[in-house]
This record gives sequence, structure tokens and C-alpha cells, in this order.
Amino acid sequence: MIKRLTKTRTKYKLLCFPIYMEWLRLLLLLLLLTSLAITNHVSCSCSWDLEAGPSLELSQLSRELLDSARQPEFFDWLKRVRRRIHENPELAFEEHETSQLIRSELDSLGIQYTWPVAETGLVASIGSGAQPWFALRADMDALPIQELVEWEHKSRNLGKMHACGHDAHVTMLLGAAKLLQSKSKEIKGTIKLVFQPGEEEHAGAYHMIKEGALDKIQGIFGLHIQPLMPVGTIGSRPGPFLAASGRFSVTIHGKGGHAAFPHLATDPILAACSAVLALQQLISRETDPLDARVVTVGMIEGGQAANVIPETVRLRGTFRSMTSEGLNYLQQRIQEQVIEIQASVHGCTATVDFMLEKMKPYPATVNDEAMYKHAKNVGETLLGEPNVKLVPMSMGAEDFSFYTEKMAAAFFMIGTKNETLDPNTIWHSPNLVIDEEVLPIGAALHAAVAISYLDNIDAAVTY
Repeated sequence: MIKRLTKTRTKYKLLCFPIYMEWLRLLLLLLLLTSLAITNHVSCSCSWDLEAGPSLELSQLSRELLDSARQPEFFDWLKRVRRRIHENPELAFEEHETSQLIRSELDSLGIQYTWPVAETGLVASIGSGAQPWFALRADMDALPIQELVEWEHKSRNLGKMHACGHDAHVTMLLGAAKLLQSKSKEIKGTIKLVFQPGEEEHAGAYHMIKEGALDKIQGIFGLHIQPLMPVGTIGSRPGPFLAASGRFSVTIHGKGGHAAFPHLATDPILAACSAVLALQQLISRETDPLDARVVTVGMIEGGQAANVIPETVRLRGTFRSMTSEGLNYLQQRIQEQVIEIQASVHGCTATVDFMLEKMKPYPATVNDEAMYKHAKNVGETLLGEPNVKLVPMSMGAEDFSFYTEKMAAAFFMIGTKNETLDPNTIWHSPNLVIDEEVLPIGAALHAAVAISYLDNIDAAVTY
């Protein structure tokens, strides 16, 4: 009887074994599918969160930050900082006192920083120090322009002026630093504040990157004043936004002589005029009318007397395109097939210098679409949807473009226009006036973009 039962059990186990294996296989398949579903949900939720519309939490955060920045004591501090910087403009890589002012303000706030970076720049850190890292950027340098605005805080440095609003940029980022430091324990990661030298023609952003100041940073946001947009508005666009830009300096060598006997001389002025006209044909006859490119000669220098043919003529200009390919094409044509050949036709020689090291060409500024949507959502929450504008592409150039090549980036314009002030000035004007009401707006926008970015990334990764 016992032997019969043993045989029966053995036979039963043998019959059930395939069923057990099938159930085990189904269980493993179910676990695998569940794991894939969770992974896909996490990876999708990251981009979805960054592009999501305004939430209640973001609305509360934005309002709290803007209200804080508009408090009389806070706003008065912003104005004092901006005016001190405006009174003491410094050119590219000479921003020693501006850098000292920034460091003093950061010290007073208890914010740590790395200095010097790219000679006069610095990078401050707020938060846990852990990843993820997000950056906010402001440029510090002024322009070689004599200010013509008569007011109490007019530039005290002869021939130098903050005519592009970099004094406001620095002030808004310091304002953001103060707001962020008050919430440092709530920041889910680390926010880097990039105070950058040498934006005007000297590619300061390139040198900041070269020195490793932006290593390990996942995203970056920047603001630039826009004197033609009202205070309380911002604007940008996804994808290509600002042009790639290069510069050239040309010397045409001829043979000097008396203006009454041109046949005994070789006239470099005539060669220069022909070269300038030929350069315009690169745009009018070689460029697709729907492809934005520019070649402009902004300086010609030659001769000192009306009756003398000079030995040399010098000219300088800029060339721009919305693509790096277009910029490279223009550079090749300008040197090899326009200026040098035009000089040769008139019996002259020419040297062309693109100043590739001293004034490194700027790539196009291309906004990352997800980062643009994130900043746009924050702006709509802070200022209202009608006050966030989709602006057209511009042939202006910005060295923020170097950051856009390295990481997810968004660059926005912020309005400074006030009809009761001078409403008709623009960047690089000796009459530039900005409405200081922009300062708390920019400070709050910077802080809200950074905090909400880290909140969304953190929420997605830790799902």
C-alpha cells in the first residue's frame, strides 16, 4: 500500500512539474513587463514635468518670490546695487571692482563661491551641493561708449557705459541669490550662479566653459534686457533664436601718390570700395532669400588729405548667419574669393584677419525646446500668459550660445521699457535708460525657474 502511494505521488509531481514551470515563466514575464513600464513612466515623467503647464505649487512659489523681491527694503537694495555697478562700468576682462562688489554681496548673504574664473568671473553655489545642478547666468562687462544720460548715477568712467544692461543682469542675479539663499534648505539639488566676464566681443562664456566652470551642469537659464518691450513682459522662442557671428579686419595695400596723377599710383581706396560692394552680393545673390545672413562693413579708414592717394586702407566688419554652416561659408568667401580677389583686380594686395583667438566667433543661440517650455510656463505663472511673448529670430549675437552647445539652455528677453522715460533707446545707445521695476521681476523669475526645474527633475527621478 505504501509503495503504491509513493508511486502515485511521484507520478503526480512529474505531471505537475511542467505546470509549475509555466507559472514561473509567466510570473517572470509579468515582473519584467512591470519593470519596463515603471522605467518608461519615470523617463517620460521627467520631460513631461518640465513642459507641464503651471501648477498650484508653482503659482504659490512664483508669487511668494515676486512679493519678496518687491518688498521696499529688498527693492531699495536692488536699486542701490544696480546704481553702484552703473556708476563704475568696466570693459571685458577688466571687471575687477564689479567682481569685488559681487563677492562682497555674496559674502554678506553667506553664499560660497569659486573665484577667479576666466580672470574676473565667479561661480556661486546654493543648495545641497549634490546633483542635479542647474545654472543661472549674468554677464558683467560694459561698453566703450560715453554715457549721455544726465542723472545722479551717470557713469563716472570716461568713455565707458553699461549701455547693454549688464548692470541690471548682475543685479537681478544677485537678487535671485538672496531669494534662493532664503530657501536653500528646500532646494532639491544645487543652483550655480554664473557671473561671467567679457560677453561683448570677447567670448567670456567660452572661457568659463574652457576652465571647467560649468562641468556637470544639466541646464542653464539666462536673461537679457529688451528696451523695446514693456516692463512686466518677457519673450523668447524655441530653437534658433540669435545668430552666429564673426568679425573681420582687412588691410588693403596699394601705392600712394598724388591725386592728380592716379595712373602713377595704385589706389587702395578704389579697391576697398569694390570689395565692400562685392561683399553685399554674398547676401543678395548667393544666399537663399529665406536664409538669414548678414555682412556689414562698419568701419573704413584710409587717407588724411583730399589730394593724396594713401598707401593703405583699413576696414572692419561683421558677418552673421543663423547656422554655423552659413557662417563658415561666409568666412571662406569673404577672404579667398571677395576681398583678396577684388584687391588683386585693382593691383593691390590684402590681408584678412578673422581674429579667431582674440575675438572668437560666436555660434548661434539655440534654445532647448523643453527648457524653453519650462521657462515659458514659469513666466506665464509669474507675469500672466499675455505677457510672455513669442519673439522673432534676431541677427543679434550672444555668447550665451556657447552654453547652448554644451547643455539644455533657455535664453529670454525681459522688458525694460517705460513710456514715461525715454522709450526710443535701444542696446548700445549712449542714451539707454531702463525702468528699475524690472529688477525684482528678473530676480524672481531667475529663482522660480531654477527651483521649479530642480523640483520637477527630482520628482521624476525619485518616482
